[in-house]
This record gives sequence, C-alpha cells and structure tokens, in this order.
Amino acid sequence: MTFIPNVISEMNQRIRGIDWKKTPFGAEADWPQELRMALSLCLNTTLPTALYWGNDLRLLYNDAWAPIAGEKHPWALGRPAREVWADIWHVIEPQLLAVLQTGQGFSVTDQMLPMQRGGRTQQTHWDYSFAPIFGQNGKVLGIFNQGNETTARLSAERALRASEERLEYALGASDTVGTWDWDVPNNRVIADARFAKLYGVPREEASAGASIANFFNAIHADDLPNVEKAIAAALKDGSIFSQEYRLVQADGAHRWVIAQGRPTLAPDGTALRFPGISFDITDRKNAEAALRDSEERFRAITNSIDQMIWSTTPDGYHDYYNQRWYDFTGVPSGSTDGEGWAGMFHPEDQDRAWTVWRHCLQTGEPYHIEYRLRHRSGKYRWVLGRAQPVRNEDGAITRWFGTCTDIQDIIDAREVLARSREELEKEVQERTVKLLEAEAQLRQAQKMEAVGQLTGGVAHDFNNMLAVILGAMNLLERRLARGETDLARYIDAAKDGANRAAALTQRLLAFSRRQPLQPEIIEPNRMVAGMRELLTRALGEQVQVETVLAAGVWRINADVSQLENAVLNLAVNGRDAMPNGGRLTVETANTYVSEDYAQEHTMSPGQYVMIAVTDTGTGMSGDTLAKAFDPFFTTKEVGKGSGLGLSQVFGFVRQSGGHVKIYSEPGHGTTVKLYLPRHYGETEAREISPQNADPARGVRGELVLVVEDDERVRNFSVEALRELGYTVAEAASGAAALALLGEGLKPALLFTDIVMPEMTGRELATLASEKLGELKVLYTTGYTRNAVVHNGILDAGTHLLQKPFS
Repeated sequence: MTFIPNVISEMNQRIRGIDWKKTPFGAEADWPQELRMALSLCLNTTLPTALYWGNDLRLLYNDAWAPIAGEKHPWALGRPAREVWADIWHVIEPQLLAVLQTGQGFSVTDQMLPMQRGGRTQQTHWDYSFAPIFGQNGKVLGIFNQGNETTARLSAERALRASEERLEYALGASDTVGTWDWDVPNNRVIADARFAKLYGVPREEASAGASIANFFNAIHADDLPNVEKAIAAALKDGSIFSQEYRLVQADGAHRWVIAQGRPTLAPDGTALRFPGISFDITDRKNAEAALRDSEERFRAITNSIDQMIWSTTPDGYHDYYNQRWYDFTGVPSGSTDGEGWAGMFHPEDQDRAWTVWRHCLQTGEPYHIEYRLRHRSGKYRWVLGRAQPVRNEDGAITRWFGTCTDIQDIIDAREVLARSREELEKEVQERTVKLLEAEAQLRQAQKMEAVGQLTGGVAHDFNNMLAVILGAMNLLERRLARGETDLARYIDAAKDGANRAAALTQRLLAFSRRQPLQPEIIEPNRMVAGMRELLTRALGEQVQVETVLAAGVWRINADVSQLENAVLNLAVNGRDAMPNGGRLTVETANTYVSEDYAQEHTMSPGQYVMIAVTDTGTGMSGDTLAKAFDPFFTTKEVGKGSGLGLSQVFGFVRQSGGHVKIYSEPGHGTTVKLYLPRHYGETEAREISPQNADPARGVRGELVLVVEDDERVRNFSVEALRELGYTVAEAASGAAALALLGEGLKPALLFTDIVMPEMTGRELATLASEKLGELKVLYTTGYTRNAVVHNGILDAGTHLLQKPFS
C-alpha cells in the first residue's frame, strides 16, 4: 500500500512502521478502499481526527489527535476502543454502537468524561462527533471521529461567572457603592441600581441610559462647579477623576459620596467612554466630624484640669502635652516633644526616671514614679508621674497616656508626719491590742450568754421532770409503808417524768447534731402518704390535712424515724398556730440548689428533695422568725412547749446533710421546708412495717452476757432480761467479760455498754468475736461520739439501744 506521499507526520511514520499482516487489519495491500480514503482524510487534516475500524472498533489517528490519548499514546494505535477507553467505555460505548447499528452520525457538546490521567480520575469535557463510514453494500465499516477538549474553556467560563457573581455580591452587599459607564459621544450614562438610588434617578432610566445632566441634578449646588471642572479636566487629558461632594436626597438630607473614574480617549483625543464608581462616604464624613468634635472636647477637658497630661507613641516618643504642662514648665510649645522632656528632670532623677520608663515600654507595665520637675520659676518641684498603655483588640500597645501631678505639698507633709510616725505606730499598736482584748471578752460574753440560756433551759425542764419523779417516788414510798396497793398513778407519773427527761436528752443531742442516726433509703411520697392517718389523728378534727405529692420524687437516705418525728413535730407546731382550726399541707418536690445559694447556707450544691409543711395559722413576726431555731425559745404558754422542737428538726436535717428554711408572715401562716440530699443508687427502699408492741420472750438455752460498769444500770438490765425469760451472766468490765469467755462461757448475745473504763464495748466485741466466731452484739449507751457512730451515722450492721430504756 502507498500512503499519502506529501503527508509528513509522526503518525504517518508510525503507521508505515507496523507490520499489519499480524493484526486484524490484515496486509496493507488488502485494505479496502473505504479505509484508505478515510485514513487519507484523517492524516491530511490538522483537526484532531481518529478512525474506529471493524467490529472491534480498532483505533487509527493523526498527530493532532495523539494528545487526546495522553499516556496511552502510542500504545493505543491499532487497539480496540474498549481497551483504549476502558475508563469512559460506559459513556461512549452506547454512542458508538448506535452509529454502527443505525448508520446515523452522532455529535455532542461539552460531554463530561471521567478520564484516568496521572493515576487519578479527572472530570474532563469534550466536543466530538462520530460519523459512519459505509462500504459498497451500505454496511457501516467504521466510524470517523473528530473532537476537541473543552475542559479549560468551561473552567475559565465558570471562573469568570463566579468572579462576576462575587463582584455583584460584593457590590450588592451594600447600597453605598454604585457603578456607571458614560457613553460620552452619545451622552448616555448607564448605571446600576445602586448608583441610580444614590443620585435619585429611576432604576429603569439608569439601566437604559440617561443624560449626564439627570445625575448632576442631585449634586449640591455648592459642589457642582468643582465636579464639572474636574470632569472637564479628566475628559481633556484622560487623567483620573476623583471628587468628594454632597448629594441632596429627596427628603432634603445630604449624603457625601466620592466618585472615581477614568475616561478612554480616541487617538485624536476624543473622549469615548467614561466608566467609574461612586462610594457613599457619609458615615466616614460623620465619623471625621465626630472625631474633630471629640478632639476638641479632649483638648477642652485636658486643659481644664490641674494635672499635666501627655501622650506618646508605642515606642515612647512624646507627641502631645496639654496646656497645664506648658503653664507649669514655662517652656515653648513643642520644645519637649520626643526625648526633650527628659531635660526637665532634676539631674539626680534622670537616670532613675529613664530606667523605669524604658522598663515599662518593654513590658507594658503601668508607669508610676516620683521625681523632681523644673518649674517655670527655675526651682524643682516634686511630681507624681503615672502612665497607662492603650491596647488594641490583639493586645498590642497603640499609645501611652500619662499625667504629672504636683505633689510638693504632699512631700512637705510627709516630712512632718515622718517625725511623728514612731509615736503614731506605737499608739496604733496599743489600741490594736486593746481592741483584740475587747473582742475576745465580747466573744466570751456571747458564748457564756448562749451557754447560760441553754443550761438555764435544761435546768428548768430537768428540775420540773425530776420534781415529778422524786415526788412520785416519795409518795410511792409513803403509800407502800402504809400497805396501800393503789399505786399505779404514782408509778405512771414517775415513768412519765423519766420519759420526758429522756426525750429532752434526745432533743438536745439532735439540736447539737450528736444523735446517732440510722439512715436508710426512703421514698418520700410513700412515707408522707403513710403518715396521713397519723397526722389526722394527732392534729384533731379542726385541722384539715392535705398532701401534695409531686410525681417522680427522688429517693433520699435518712433516718426514717427521725424524719417522721420531724414532720410530726412541724405538723403539731402548725396545729398550735391554728387555735380555731385551719388547713395543714405536706408537700414533696424535687429541687436544685445552686452554687450561690449553697455557699450562702453552708450546704453542698446539687439535687435535693424538698418536704414542706405549711399551715394557715397566725404566722411569725420578723423578730420571732430570727429566733425560731434557738434552743428553748418558744412563743407558747408555760408548760405548752419546751422550745426544742424546731431546734431538734434543724439539728437532724443539718446532720443529714440538708437544710431547713422557714417562710412566715403574720396573719398568713408559716411554711417550713426541709431540703434533704437526693440519693443516687439502686438500693431499694425498705418497706416500713409496724413493730409488735409486745417484747419477745427468751427461750431455754439463750444466754445473754451483760457488760456494764455502772452497778445500778447493770442490775436493772440483768433483772429486766431475766424477767423476759433469758438466762443472764454479768460482768462489770471488758476484762471481766473476756475472763468469763476464757472459762468457756458461750453467750448467744453480748449486751454491752459502749463507754467503759480501760476497754470500750466496741473493743470488747471485737475480741469476743475472735474467741467465739460469729457473735450477736447489742450495744447500749447514753451518749457516744465515735465508738460505733462516725460522722453522726451508726456504723453499718451495728445494733444500738439508747439509754434510758424500759
């Protein structure tokens, strides 16, 4: 075969150099005329052209098309299209097959093809066409392809559109910027909506083109001559036009603008176009005017005060002094700018003042120094120099402002005061000692007053109870001596007095937060609901009892008996405040205590359960409310109350980690709110079941070892246990009890006092358990601080019987 002789190209040489007999194309001499003609056209054109031939659509192409193959050139020559275009075959296969099957050409514009380039997929765009090559029998033998990549053009168009959109957005973000384009020969100004608005020209008229005179109508009459003169100068030599002037608005207001532009001139100097832009600078002009006013006010203020005021740049260069500086120093204006001010210092103070000033400039610390400054009289006077840096938002120093204050009179006074300083310090020291002694005496007096009030109340109540007990016992003794048997009322009186004394002791312990508590998990709603019947009976028919129980009230961890007693105590107080009857409400709710409230009331912040008791009674005055928690303070008649009820409630709640708050107003009733910490945990609340009023009886073989150092208490305990049917052994000390255990005694229960000489009940129980293994222990005590009670809480698994007991 002979290829086109006048075609000198790379692809012509490459096609000639291939042995086509070994390919599906076959020997060159056997190529059909249609292939020869199509290839001749392909190699002769400078447009990117390729041929897809045969059933496999094998590829032949010219030099201009080779870059389209990219990294696949020259490997792609003679290869099937499916192999060459594996990355985009899903796009072009349907297009090629349609041409083969229908014989109709195909063309597309800006087709996106995801081509593999440089090891990654890139989105490319193309204009290309497929034309069928027919054989003599009308069958499609191949496809003639021409095309160009449009990726760069599309990217440029998109970038241009984006740039135009950004410009429009930037200009459109404010009504203060407008653009114009003046066709000078035809006197038509085309302006955007913003420019038209500034100059009061209808938008449609400005966009279609209006005379320059239409825009001149808005320019202030005083500014128009300068504007016209500047425009004429720019049109004459093509120089830049820039003018600031006022526009008169429809409402008569003035707006300042700055207009800038530059005309385009023809070679003969004729003005052709004059584009430009206008900015609304009203705010700037107002700010400049405000700045001028501010500067004038600043000067007026600084010149009206006695201090000398100065200012420097960040590097310490002095560039401003007020009039007081020049009045004081008598130097000419400007003569102390820069570093000239240092010459005004006393020679002995210059080095010190410069050292401090340089340190402040380097560190930004405030400037504070005393030095001598030369007065206009020629004498040196002491002044106080101060300066503070002014910083911008980034913390950088932008200026220093300082003052100099004449303190010569103060210095003179210091010398006078210095001479009497020792005498003054001595007098102050003596007065301080006397004041501390007086404060100590006052604290002691207040302490003794509180102790006196407490002991007086205790003595009064205890003496009353002891009088009942001693009186009853005396009468009992007399009646027994006469052989009388009707003695129950005297026994009851003595027991009542003793029980009252025991209750008073418990209240005192509760008030002082020393009672041992046995906390357990409580569901407040269930507890309050269970108390309603008790409250109804205790308060009588004249008092209506209501409960308001919030949904989802949290659980708490508290001593249930003490909490019930506290609610009952408050309820009884409420009843007594309603002599003619009324309504008593017990309410529960969840609440949150903030940091501020917790700090004010010495409690922990967080979640609490509130139990409130509210009555509709007489209420309390402010003076009464202030003393409500004081021990033995009561407003009730003599014999109607001990004055320890609220103190006991307060002590119990505070010992439980909570807080008590009273709200009251005369004539409107009282609300007492108990705040107890929320319990976090999964432990189930214990069901509160009534206890059997009859004591259990001992059975044969149950041996109780009683250990008590007080003989009378020990004898009573032994007799009481024997009365209940128990076998009892006794010991007067822990050592004696251990001796009995060493001899083989094996009690079922150790009943021991806690507070004993030499060995406590806790220590005895520990040693006894080591000897006998599992041993049941019941402690008893009148008062204990830390043997089995820690932080006011009874140790887990510990059983305690408070003295006195029946």
